[in-house]
Amino acid sequence: MAEVISTNPSTGETRSLGFAESSDDEVLAATRRAANAFDDFANRPLSWRAGLLRAMAEELEGDAANLVELAHAETALPTARLEGELRRSAFQLRFFADVVTDGSFVDATIDHASDSPMGPLPDLRRVRGAIGVVAVFGSSNFPFAFSVPGGDTASALAAGCPVVIKAHPAHPATSVATFAALERGAQRVEAPEGTVNLVFGFNAGTTLVDAPSVSAVGFTGSVGAGLALWERANTRSVPIPFFGELGSANPLVVTASAADERPTEIGTGLAGSMTLGVGQFCTKPGLIFVPRGESGDALVAATIEALSSLGTFTMLSSGIADHFRRGTEAIGAISGVRALVQADAGGDAHAAAQLYEVDAARFVGRDAYALREECFGPVALIVRYGSTSELRDALLATEPSLTFSLFCVENDRDSRWLLELGAQRSGRVVVNGYPTGVGVSWSTQHGGPWPSTTSSAGTSVGAAAIERWLRPVTFQSVPDELLPPALQENNPLAIPRRVDGILQHKN
Repeated sequence: MAEVISTNPSTGETRSLGFAESSDDEVLAATRRAANAFDDFANRPLSWRAGLLRAMAEELEGDAANLVELAHAETALPTARLEGELRRSAFQLRFFADVVTDGSFVDATIDHASDSPMGPLPDLRRVRGAIGVVAVFGSSNFPFAFSVPGGDTASALAAGCPVVIKAHPAHPATSVATFAALERGAQRVEAPEGTVNLVFGFNAGTTLVDAPSVSAVGFTGSVGAGLALWERANTRSVPIPFFGELGSANPLVVTASAADERPTEIGTGLAGSMTLGVGQFCTKPGLIFVPRGESGDALVAATIEALSSLGTFTMLSSGIADHFRRGTEAIGAISGVRALVQADAGGDAHAAAQLYEVDAARFVGRDAYALREECFGPVALIVRYGSTSELRDALLATEPSLTFSLFCVENDRDSRWLLELGAQRSGRVVVNGYPTGVGVSWSTQHGGPWPSTTSSAGTSVGAAAIERWLRPVTFQSVPDELLPPALQENNPLAIPRRVDGILQHKN
């Protein structure tokens, strides 16, 4: 097997980490360890599970300086950004500890035996329990929050599922160190051996999806890789759920009234949002719909001015930078596209901001598909429209997305239909703000219709992320002492439950 290599994208310097990529046997062994831990782990008290998550958060924070230094060397992301991301990751673990403590996620429902219009009904009790071992694929662009200690790991552990994490090759040393923090947290609370596991290598990913012991997959990454693994998960002899967050070219619409009112403010903010994190956010606004006319021209001019003041960026890896260059070349090669900001930053992992413009009529053409795809990096396409019908046609030509953003004014005549369209075609609708950045909360939805995600019913961020790793079971006429604690008559877990149709709060 190939050695695991850590690369500094700023300098191109590489170093071996002293171990090889995981063999198929090693990956399968990790999944079996996780499967052996499952029954013990899933049946531990909710209070213990919450304590595990909090212990892991403390271990991450205790090694923060080392983790940030490693991540900076492997990603070229600014130290301040990484410090904030690490705090977010620790907060996310504690947040899911609160979700576990609340207990409503198990959706406990009790219907006592009764007569009904269709005859006698037996005692029926329904609860959601852990689905099994979860395979987690770390992403390149968030070495903490969407990688080894990220949301998929936190939500799966919160659900009672052991995890086998496939490290992203862009930051292997960071993955090793963050995994060590998770292991220390697990050892502090005496978690079952195999609760958390880590594997490396391209082949490890396919072996992981194929592994008989794996019951579900969480993936954040490219469309190509995600769809290939999704198909693999669905063609197994026993198909398993595959929750893939694949990214999208997120639309941002500026109404004519908003462009008239604050063109410079919106244009400058747009430049900041599309280049935040070097444009390596899955929520980056990539398709910007701007009205024709003087106000639209002023907005575009403000965006150009703000972008022109930026220097060269370092992307996460030379491979990602190469893909970015190919993507922008494809955009610029399409007839009718005008390059507004176009700078050559050289090779390796370096890149510069790019901005293109096209008329709405050209955007909807059959041969303009490359304009509607996500291009990962600091680039956006401005689509100029002249009427409501032009705008609607252009928006309907886009693929469904993770986010839909709208800049409008009070009592804007176009706001309602635009918001309705955005809600139909995205997972999060933003008004008078930029979509970059995803808050961890009870109300967050990070996942949209296909193909932005493989399951529009799921979210990879927020409290509802735990629902992906749960499976409902109904118990019929089961004696109280044999029921799961969540369904026992005296509610020993003191969790919210619906009893005979009435929602009851904790005891």
